[in-house]
Amino acid sequence: MRNSVRAFSALAVTASFAVAVPAAAEAKSKVITMSGSTSVYPLASQLAKSYKKTHKGVKIKIAQGGSDVGVTDAAKGAVTIGMSSRDPKTSGDPGGLAFTKIARDAVCLITNSSNTIGSLSQAQVQGIFSGKIRDWSQVPGATSKGTINLVTRTSTSGTADAFQKLFMGSTPLSTVVAAKASNGLVQQSVKSDPNAVGYVSLDFTKGAHSVGYNGVACTRSNAKAKRYGAVRNFWFVTRGVPQGEAKKFISWVKTNKAAKKITNKEWLSL
Repeated sequence: MRNSVRAFSALAVTASFAVAVPAAAEAKSKVITMSGSTSVYPLASQLAKSYKKTHKGVKIKIAQGGSDVGVTDAAKGAVTIGMSSRDPKTSGDPGGLAFTKIARDAVCLITNSSNTIGSLSQAQVQGIFSGKIRDWSQVPGATSKGTINLVTRTSTSGTADAFQKLFMGSTPLSTVVAAKASNGLVQQSVKSDPNAVGYVSLDFTKGAHSVGYNGVACTRSNAKAKRYGAVRNFWFVTRGVPQGEAKKFISWVKTNKAAKKITNKEWLSL
């Protein structure tokens, strides 16, 4: 997938929330509204805070909701920029969108801090999350006992899309799961349940036990060195080529040294 802006045409899908100021009006003002991925949200918030310090008068309002929400909101013109942690869909995404890659991120497996598994192979992950492996006694290295409780993301999540592609492949996910609307909720659930296992963006592993994948720890350094394989893209999504304040902000995110420094704290700059 190239770093450049790419447009994809497809039939429009479901609607989501609207914001007070239409994106068309925002293009003529210094207000940027954003919605979407809970994975991209922490990075976007830090970038927006830094950007506003050197761009007086610019207001940036950011809401979460999941990658599909951000894509749909951008397509409707409900926001200036949608946030997505999944790649564009050649079929299924609304038409006329431009996806601009802004960063990369590792997707990590997490267990409760009391269940210190060293690493899981792809076959083990597929067995666990498909429901074929149902008890921690079947998992070498597990320190928890009893039924495995699967914590996943809702269908609008870009992290769920990335998990399916990077970990599960063609193996279907179990239907016996606790599906959460955000990375933070997955993190909280796993932290409070000794028998839980889930997956989150790298920035949300704190307080839980990060499980290695195929023998490699899920760390920023391993992801940067391409040793860790479960890495996905972060995108800003606009209706057509970015214009006005959105264009200025996105250009700053991709080229400014301060922006890259922020990105490289927990994520991977391009």
